[in-house]
Amino acid sequence: MISKNKIKYIRSLALKKVRKAECAYVAEGPKTVGDLLRRQKARTLVATGQWVADNGALAANTNELITVDDEELRKASLLQTPQQVIGIFDQTAAAYDFSDIDGKLTIALDGVQDPGNLGTIIRIADWFGIDTIVCSHDTADAYNPKTVQATMGSIARVRVVYTDLAEAIRSLPDGYPVFATLLDGDNIYATDLPPSGMIVMGNEGNGISREVRSLITNKILIPDFATSSDKAESLNVAIATAITCSEFRRTAYAKVN
Repeated sequence: MISKNKIKYIRSLALKKVRKAECAYVAEGPKTVGDLLRRQKARTLVATGQWVADNGALAANTNELITVDDEELRKASLLQTPQQVIGIFDQTAAAYDFSDIDGKLTIALDGVQDPGNLGTIIRIADWFGIDTIVCSHDTADAYNPKTVQATMGSIARVRVVYTDLAEAIRSLPDGYPVFATLLDGDNIYATDLPPSGMIVMGNEGNGISREVRSLITNKILIPDFATSSDKAESLNVAIATAITCSEFRRTAYAKVN
């Protein structure tokens, strides 16, 4: 059985100011919670008896286990359709470290506002073997419940760092390329992309900020192939990130095979 105070506390973590004060966040569902539990201990797990029975080892990796029925889970959940288990986890402090960036591909986000887009980009990074995303301070919160849900567990494997993005780019090692998809860029499909570099993706409506844009060393373009003038004006930032990461990886693969 779960107390009213515990339900109130879980639901309060939907607010960024509470998450920040508590240095905690909520994850829900067997996939996301399971991936997190394989990497860190939960503060609290609220789960149905069936989930606990099916996940004995994972269920033990918590400081507090509360077994509930479906109705109690619904009251505590931040989702419209609860999914067996809710976990409260510690936020992990991440610093931007350049010591091992050479030879790696990194994503940087400049003012990406939508939590769903951020979560999807975290999942994309995980898929393409990119372990770090560097975010400007005005990028959406990685621990927003909508972001966490959209990552489908990838939040457990990708480090998300918040910093002064322009300053971070200025601090990159000499010769480390900084890419961005811009309208005056070179066709990505005709560009010889290196195996490493930073890919900067901008705000959904305004693109990349002027200061960060001035630091881009390589401009690339994802061309459209529509023949009609009546066509989409742009790509969703998460989709554009996926295309760009895929092309970087495809080019690197082609060079070694």
